[in-house]
Amino acid sequence: MLEEFAQEQPIAYKILKNTIDNDKYSHAYLFETNGYYNSIPLVFSFVKAILCPNHGHHQDPCPICQMIDSQNYPELQVIKPDGLWIKKEQLVNLKEEFNQKALMGSKKVYVILEAEKLNQSSANSILKFLEEPEENIIAILVTNNIYQMLNTIISRCQKISLKEGAKPLNVEDTETKLNLILFNKKDIDEVLSEKIKKVINFPKYYENHHLETIVYMNVVWHDYIKNKDELLMAFDILIMYYKDVLNSLLNIKLDYFNTYENDIKTVAQKNNLESICHKLKILLEYKEKIKFNMNTNLLMDELIISFERR
Repeated sequence: MLEEFAQEQPIAYKILKNTIDNDKYSHAYLFETNGYYNSIPLVFSFVKAILCPNHGHHQDPCPICQMIDSQNYPELQVIKPDGLWIKKEQLVNLKEEFNQKALMGSKKVYVILEAEKLNQSSANSILKFLEEPEENIIAILVTNNIYQMLNTIISRCQKISLKEGAKPLNVEDTETKLNLILFNKKDIDEVLSEKIKKVINFPKYYENHHLETIVYMNVVWHDYIKNKDELLMAFDILIMYYKDVLNSLLNIKLDYFNTYENDIKTVAQKNNLESICHKLKILLEYKEKIKFNMNTNLLMDELIISFERR
């Protein structure tokens, strides 16, 4: 529910709550996430408030909210990049879908994730949609880089700028767990410790086998990364690992993997600054895709292919 974000995002919450209470919606919203870790759940809480007759206020599981969570609600369309860009064809399909008579409810909502990745054709296409808004159709654009978007699109949306904020650090966070294991500061779950060590083995395997790694993904990844939470943690570890590889290339003290210094140096010797920066960029991009419930096997295959493209 939207109330969950009242403390972390008081300004955005107040604006959205007032909109809901007065049932006065803009035809288009632009959420500037500013790196806020919980931005996607906040956006979809707002979507539920628009489309759910109870405005998302309910104790028991709500069929409409469940359909929204699974992106199966007929009056909701979610668009995200197809490859590197959001393409014009995706917007054309959206218009065709929304020309159909509503099956449930009176309002329709479309959400464009990573809206900064609209290419020239798709940006012009969505601009026409925004210039001639239809009654009871609400656009929600989400971006973490508003400076890459057309001013003409920004000006036609009500901007909701989220307050930057990272998840509060506690003993359950990946970096803390990793430090506890690597530096033996505290006993920790042996199963978790083994998972972290296996994740560390993945980049070493990839750096030796490259595209061939895809053939052995069950052994080197899928057999021990079983769910979304583990996948997010694994990506945090990979990002920290390659940051230390970058540190090694720059002759800077390692931040995390001092006990694996020889392995880090070996990986560093197989790369240059450009390739490591490329891999870090890819890891950050694909970590975001995890939030959208992308197929894990496909995600990892695409990650390896993207690693090779430089």
